[in-house]
Amino acid sequence: MEFLAEMEPSLRALWYIALPTSFIFLLQTIVTFIGSDSPSGINADFDGNLEGVEAPMQLFTLRNLINFLLGFSWTGITFYDAIPNYFILILLSALVGLGFVWVFFFIIKQIQKLAEDNTFRLEQALQKTGTVYFSIPEHRQGVGKIAISVKGSQKELSAISLGDRIETGSAIKVIGVEGSNLLIVEKI
Repeated sequence: MEFLAEMEPSLRALWYIALPTSFIFLLQTIVTFIGSDSPSGINADFDGNLEGVEAPMQLFTLRNLINFLLGFSWTGITFYDAIPNYFILILLSALVGLGFVWVFFFIIKQIQKLAEDNTFRLEQALQKTGTVYFSIPEHRQGVGKIAISVKGSQKELSAISLGDRIETGSAIKVIGVEGSNLLIVEKI
């Protein structure tokens, strides 16, 4: 690291920020793509009910600090000779560092939009057609079973009929939902 000793102190400070920050960023990137499973056998798994909780993205994290310092230091190093005013150089470097953090936020938000909610709700079966799996008694006198495809997944669900008995193998259409686990169907 002899080349650092011959530099001006302000440029040397930028290099002292850039080198470890770049190394940590590289490690974070590798761990992100390879995974961070611990070979020690320690299991840090836990259960929790986070359904419906929208946690805001954190501004002050190690990853954001690394992103800021990466943009800040390399911008300062790159434009050190081109911008003679040190205040403007630091201001530009800080803006680029904030830009790095903003780009990271933007990328994460776009990735979160790709998340798919595969939670099955009975309402998704409304107006869908299927077949009777176990015959359905007439006029709500009992419960039968239907086989229906919802979002590409085959489901076996409980169903009742408001009209006549519907025999096994008959084609049906879902016309309503009753309670939390019962469909109302009609023969088609």
